[in-house]
Amino acid sequence: MSLRARVTALCLAVVSVLSPVGVPAAAEVPDPALVRVDGGLLRGVRDGDVLRFRGVPYARPPVGELRWRAPRPPRPWSGVRDAGVAGQECAQPSGGGEDCLYADITAPHRPKRAGPLPVIAWLHGGGLTTGAGSDYDAARLAATGDVIVVSVNYRLGAMGFLSHPALDDRGGVSGNHGLMDQTRALGWVRANAAAFGGDPGRVTLAGQSAGARSVCAHLASPASRGLFHRAVVQSGACANPVLTKAAADARGARAARDVGCAGAADVAACLRGAPVTDLLKALADVAAPVTGTTTDDAWGPVAGTPFLPRQPGAALRRGSAAGVPLLIGSTRDETRSFVPDAYDLGGRPLTARGYADVVTGTFGDDAPAVLLRYPAAGDPSPVLALSRLLTDRGARIGACPTLATAASAARHAPVYAYELAQDSGTVIDGFPFGAHHGSDLPYLFEMPWAEPGPADLTAAMTGYWAAFAHRGDPNHAGLPRWHPVRAEGRTTVLGLADGAIGPTPFAADHRCGFWNSR
Repeated sequence: MSLRARVTALCLAVVSVLSPVGVPAAAEVPDPALVRVDGGLLRGVRDGDVLRFRGVPYARPPVGELRWRAPRPPRPWSGVRDAGVAGQECAQPSGGGEDCLYADITAPHRPKRAGPLPVIAWLHGGGLTTGAGSDYDAARLAATGDVIVVSVNYRLGAMGFLSHPALDDRGGVSGNHGLMDQTRALGWVRANAAAFGGDPGRVTLAGQSAGARSVCAHLASPASRGLFHRAVVQSGACANPVLTKAAADARGARAARDVGCAGAADVAACLRGAPVTDLLKALADVAAPVTGTTTDDAWGPVAGTPFLPRQPGAALRRGSAAGVPLLIGSTRDETRSFVPDAYDLGGRPLTARGYADVVTGTFGDDAPAVLLRYPAAGDPSPVLALSRLLTDRGARIGACPTLATAASAARHAPVYAYELAQDSGTVIDGFPFGAHHGSDLPYLFEMPWAEPGPADLTAAMTGYWAAFAHRGDPNHAGLPRWHPVRAEGRTTVLGLADGAIGPTPFAADHRCGFWNSR
């Protein structure tokens, strides 16, 4: 072969390699931030070790005729939807709006484990009247725990929990639309978890404060059964009653009067046409008393409905959550972030006499026994004495109702109980807040209002919570053993503090024996 022929053959060989009709080029690497869900394509963003997908609709906007109706699937979209910005928060006193049923998904960019990852569906706190899923930065939990975190918005206040006979129709019974949103989000997770690398058969429903109360309701709800496989209840007790349908309807009648709809020919149409701002102000005079010993919230779950046939505590005792492992706990000084604000820090100093009056008004005939065990002089100030009392006995976030919830659930499934005992270091005008309500959150999420906690305790809590999501058991290599409640014939609560993780005398510290006898 001549030199020219050899050169020509070589050129043709090179062209054939580079040409698409020759040997195919390397396959295009898929973009991990581009996923397809049941509504269409989403493009998220890579942020360090995680992928974020924000403002993802899991339901149609509940506006107009859809106000106070069960959530419906979102409408499909064409093209690629930008998932780089959080969705609008649900209507609340500080703002937001009705078009708010969005979720934020945070997933590890390069998981350490092979195969589908467990999913944590997170329900935010805020008294069921404030807050948003986007308030919780789950990057650390997702990346270090190898979990996918889905934090959701849900309708709040009157928009989510107004109950009125005029709103009851064949489409559903009113009063629990905020909870129905959460159930719809769980259904969305089951349908779409795999798109983000998640396992729809390993979903943990978790929440703190109002989110924890919501988890309690879902543990009791037939509509949510099978949509999650483990549960986490942080600073919320399932043992105490929620509003009945009759009581909630009475509240709804007052709300209708507040917005001028009570005498309308079509009360439902009038309510659906009322301005959101007016509805948010309805029942403003109905607030949970600072004593925290009742469930007298203006808005909240409603029992005696198809969604929630029984009180959560009663349903739990009857085994409604049988087979669902539960991780539940509280902080050592839950109510120190509420009680001082209501009295001394709010310009109304609580005296020893005033303390006795509050206890008497709250506990009636039991007041003398309560004052004997919780004297005002037993703490540096009466307001701290009241904080300690209400931390032990408060209905929604009290230590002893939380322990009662754990004991009930332990009859039917594995239960792991904890107490966060790490002092937050917060002191306001001389009042130490201690391990207050919400001080557990920065150990799991990056919160805009809190500095990170001790690194070792953060790693331990993230490890426990992630292990629970993976296996339904929080025990994790390198961490102290966490025994389940009633293991070896005793109730075991794990204390969580920096350098001091281990069993704690929870029941004795919070005088649960005394409260159980009342």
